[in-house]
Amino acid sequence: MNPQEPLDARDRPARLTVGVVGAGRVGPALAASLALAGHRPVAVSGVSDASVRRAATLLPDVPLVPPAEVLARAELVLLTVPDDALPGLVEGLAETGAVRPGQLIVHTSGRYGTKVLDPALRAGALPLALHPAMTFTGTSVDVQRLAGCSFGVTAPEQLRLAAEALVIEMGGEPEWIAEESRPLYHAALALGANHLVTLVAQSMELLRTAGVTAPDRMLGPLLGAALDNALRSGDAALTGPVARGDAGTVAAHIGELRTHAPRTVAGYVAMARATADRALSHGMLKPELAEDLLDVLADGSGAPGSAGTGPEESR
Repeated sequence: MNPQEPLDARDRPARLTVGVVGAGRVGPALAASLALAGHRPVAVSGVSDASVRRAATLLPDVPLVPPAEVLARAELVLLTVPDDALPGLVEGLAETGAVRPGQLIVHTSGRYGTKVLDPALRAGALPLALHPAMTFTGTSVDVQRLAGCSFGVTAPEQLRLAAEALVIEMGGEPEWIAEESRPLYHAALALGANHLVTLVAQSMELLRTAGVTAPDRMLGPLLGAALDNALRSGDAALTGPVARGDAGTVAAHIGELRTHAPRTVAGYVAMARATADRALSHGMLKPELAEDLLDVLADGSGAPGSAGTGPEESR
């Protein structure tokens, strides 16, 4: 089914009562999105003050109840808890008889497929893994961001249409991920999105140290262009001193980082090595320039030895 095509009535799931177990950043936003599609949130569970406030904001008038009560009230249950907590939660709900036959049990973990829901399946539930490839803030903006968001979907073949329909109703686009590929899929997303936040935060801190008063304004256009170029062109978008083989510049960077932000050195060196490897394998970094560069990165001290002789005109 093409995600851009309107849902046929036969493909559209019946209007469902929706429950959320775990009012973190993800669950309330998905439930609010399902409410816009006509489904009815009826129960949510949360423990921390932040989760209670989040549920009250995104799911007003929806009662806050224990997890077992969420399952008792809902036909579609969203399990939106941290990855490591998910297996124990599913086992506990199944063992206590909270899971009902025919109930849709959906988790949003990127790491797991539907196998983690086997205890619920044995209790007669219908298992779905719907992971939104999106970063969440815990605010109403998340509902808007789901428009066009890809979801990593894993489900039994007989539930494929239902899974696709739910994703499309939330404004997303389903991308099918095999059970055995879920950990790799999740690692890829974490590598890009989570590490990007760390890199940007470190970059802003360094710019402030260098005297830049508005690092966000300086980085916004640059990083936006870099991301767009990378998505369009992949490794061909590589620029900068590593891709050019400017060993002296890289050595100077490492020296400055050791002085002003020593905790960033390991990350800089690791990413520079990865960048150099990719630039070399794609013929962008000349082997004769790579030797000094790799020596600097191997040493990691900012002392280039014979480095720094790379031609400035290579810019």
